[in-house]
This record gives sequence, C-alpha cells and structure tokens, in this order.
Amino acid sequence: MRKIRRFLAVLFFIGCSTVPITGRKQLSFIPQGDLMTLSDQGYKDVLSNSTLSTDVASKQKVVEVGQKISASAETFMRENGMEKDLARYKWEINLIEDSKTVNAFCMPGGKIVVYTGILPVARDENGLATVMSHEVAHAIANHGGERMSQELLVQAGGMGLAQLAKSKPALARQILMQAYGAGSHVGILLPYSRSHESEADNMGLVLMARAGYDPKTAVVFWERMSSVGGTQPPELLSTHPANARRIADINKEIPAAEKYYKG
Repeated sequence: MRKIRRFLAVLFFIGCSTVPITGRKQLSFIPQGDLMTLSDQGYKDVLSNSTLSTDVASKQKVVEVGQKISASAETFMRENGMEKDLARYKWEINLIEDSKTVNAFCMPGGKIVVYTGILPVARDENGLATVMSHEVAHAIANHGGERMSQELLVQAGGMGLAQLAKSKPALARQILMQAYGAGSHVGILLPYSRSHESEADNMGLVLMARAGYDPKTAVVFWERMSSVGGTQPPELLSTHPANARRIADINKEIPAAEKYYKG
C-alpha cells in the first residue's frame, strides 16, 4: 500500500497541471501528442460510423456558432498561457444525423460533433453556443485527459497511453470514447466530477460571452435540458444531471462572464 501511495504521489507531481480560471491542480500524465493521436483516430471512427446531416440550414447554423466559439477559445487560451496547447488545435465542426441522441462533444484538438437530437433543446444560436462552449471548455481544461489518466491507473495499472494503444488498442479506444462522451453509444461514460462540471460551466460562460452570446441564456438552456428524457437523461447529462444547485451556481457566475459580453 505504501508503494502504491508513493507511486501515485510521484505521478501527481510529474503529471500535475493547472486548470484555467479555478486554478485547480489536476492529475494528467498523458502526453498531449499521444492523446491527440488516439483522439484523431477515435474522431475519424465516429464520423465513419455516422451519417452527416444533410440539413443545410441546421449545419450552417452549427458551423457558424462553432466557429465563433472556437475563435473565442483561441483568445482565451492565448490569454491563459496556453499557446503551446493551442498549436495542436485544428478545429472541425460536424453535425451528425441522429434524432435520438441528445448529445455533443469536443475532442482534443478541437474536433466538435453535435447530434441533431440536441437541436430541439438548443432551439437557437444561444442554446447551441451554451452547449458547444461547455464541451469546448471540457476539452481545453483537459478534463477528458484527466479522466483518462485516472482510468489508466485503474484499468491498465498506470500503463502509458501509447503503450496501451499498441498492446490493447480496443481498451485504449474504449477509455478515450468514454472519457470524452464521444459517439452515440459509448456504454457507461466515465463520470465528470462536480469540479469538472463547475469549471466547464464557468469557462463556457466566458467563451460564449466573448463570442457575442448573452451568458444569461445559458440558464434557459440548462433548464430545458434538465427536463428532457424523464428517468432516462440524455447522454449530455447522463453522468452529471442538471439540477437546481447547478443552475444556481451558473447564475452566480453570470455577472463575471457578462464583463466579456458586448451584445
């Protein structure tokens, strides 16, 4: 037990990084190059096994909002000393035809996917900006990488991602897809912690405000989202249901985000 604790302490020291805005220290020992390689493969797999939407108007709206959010994210990353990470981002935005999947995700490197099933909940550009900025915030805060690091300790005994991808590629891909909530059927998602959700909510409000969307509209979106699905919440909420406390927390953060909003 002492050896295990010492091993974890060393990993935390080596793989410790800081989340923008909150300053929280996170355990993430996966080299970004390895993460990008695997995530690019996973993203291509999702697209190859999906049907892209042919709804020109909806696709155009998703792409336009995504481009504004990605530009906002680039500014945010530059201002927070993340130029090195930003160099790895090659933004792509796709709308996948799947009316039953109320979900969206952003992979490392800026690969954004929105499913048509979330469009009725988003309703307009403000709703889309809310969900897309939230998912982009998860990506740039490296929440997926943090969850993968934790899962590698559990399922692979601390094995490196590159080594796992070579020896057990199916397991490596499974951990990746679960960590990022990518795909319409990913099994049991690795849960985001309350701190992850709070950080993504806070950062998301700033990103959407910088992109020209009123951060107050985020509350309306999450209220709609919380009422979808009954006892079976949509994928986006399956590990972190939107509740009264979460919405109350978002309301508290809106004044800070409004400083960046020029409506």
